[in-house]
Amino acid sequence: MAVGTVRYWAAAKAAAGTAEEPYEATTLAEALTAVRVRHPGELVRVLDRSSFLVDGNPVGSRPHETVRLAEGGTVEVLPPFAGG
Repeated sequence: MAVGTVRYWAAAKAAAGTAEEPYEATTLAEALTAVRVRHPGELVRVLDRSSFLVDGNPVGSRPHETVRLAEGGTVEVLPPFAGG
């Protein structure tokens, strides 16, 4: 199990009520499950529309269960942004 940081941006930050928090997880799916448990409500809806970066790399359409997290890594939650 890796320990790292989840960073929230824009609407995700507002819904979580914090800019970042720690994770303890092996995969992105595990980390996001823990986030959903800690922050039921609006953040769950924001996560469903968000994209993710893991250590600066876009996750894209890869299944979250296959995205391994590194010790000391960072997961960034990027909700859709308005504008162009």
